[in-house]
Amino acid sequence: MLFVGDDWAEEHHDVELQDETGRRLGKARMEEGVAGIAKLHELIGRHVTEDAAADQVVIGIETDRGPWVQALIAAGYQVYAVNPLSVARYRERHSVSGAKSDAADARTLADMVRTDRHQHRVIAGDTPQGEAIKVVARAHKTLVWERTRHVQRLRHALREYFPRGSGRPPTAGPAALNQPAVPGPHRHPRQITSAHHHGEPQPCRPQRSRPV
Repeated sequence: MLFVGDDWAEEHHDVELQDETGRRLGKARMEEGVAGIAKLHELIGRHVTEDAAADQVVIGIETDRGPWVQALIAAGYQVYAVNPLSVARYRERHSVSGAKSDAADARTLADMVRTDRHQHRVIAGDTPQGEAIKVVARAHKTLVWERTRHVQRLRHALREYFPRGSGRPPTAGPAALNQPAVPGPHRHPRQITSAHHHGEPQPCRPQRSRPV
């Protein structure tokens, strides 16, 4: 299972991803909205196995409403609403300084759903709005996961085929499809003339018939 702490603000989300031992697998700041949700799916997709189900991802967040939360529920993740006072007490109990920051709160939320989620409430997607977007949200999540997996396979294959390459993996997304094709081999006119003088076979040209 994977555990995600999501510290939300009006314009962005700070998230941290942990495994079952509490080891940090990744962290990021994501903007509010569809683009941010796609980045979160992509971050999770890098660390789930190919046969993993969405309910193997557990997310802790300090709210139980809003389109972001509904999108997480519709994608099939287990989403727990954690009271902000509980987060503050947990932080004070486990941190020497007790200092608050968005990144630290994301880690605290991931720790809480990893170790104490039985003490918190899982959010049920029982609203009409949540049910209406469930199919689209899950399809969106699946497409992002699949794209991430294909990019990882492509990088692995290229590194095996070009072991002394630049080391920079290919970019993902539509921009990569617009890269110019590598031109094939061509000859300069002088090379063609030189080849003719050196006896290389030349294409046959039809001879014109002379009038009788």
